[in-house]
Amino acid sequence: SSTMPFSEAEVQSARGAWEKMYVDAEDNGTTVLVRMFTEHPDTKSYFTHFKGMDSAEEMKQSDQVRGHGKKVFTAINDMVQHLDNSEAFLGIVNPLGKKHATQLKIDPKNFRIICDIILQLMEEKFGGDCKASFEKVTSEICTHLNNVYKEEGW
Repeated sequence: SSTMPFSEAEVQSARGAWEKMYVDAEDNGTTVLVRMFTEHPDTKSYFTHFKGMDSAEEMKQSDQVRGHGKKVFTAINDMVQHLDNSEAFLGIVNPLGKKHATQLKIDPKNFRIICDIILQLMEEKFGGDCKASFEKVTSEICTHLNNVYKEEGW
């Protein structure tokens, strides 16, 4: 069936939590990426145009970092809109996973890293309840991305 493992109440509270983050998609997406690149410098190696950037300040100002931050948040936003429909949800997750696995060859552990940073930022900005209502979403996203990687032979 095309049901997701979320109750109606979980879907609503996850969407409410995410909306707060998505209002400032570019800034919050940038903050998340800059933290990832700073705390896990190896993740920068996947982005050839970010490689030479060492300071967080420089990264924050970069159009490419900002653009990718917004792209990440837009993709998550699309997923959040389909938490109650697994076919639609997987229609977004699968091609994204495939691209990262086959073309970009991104280590799948980085999805968990970025999700954890998103949760951390949610908690800092909007408190523990906000974070708690989004945790299941991030674990669902990571699980499905990892499944795509397995199918691709990782």
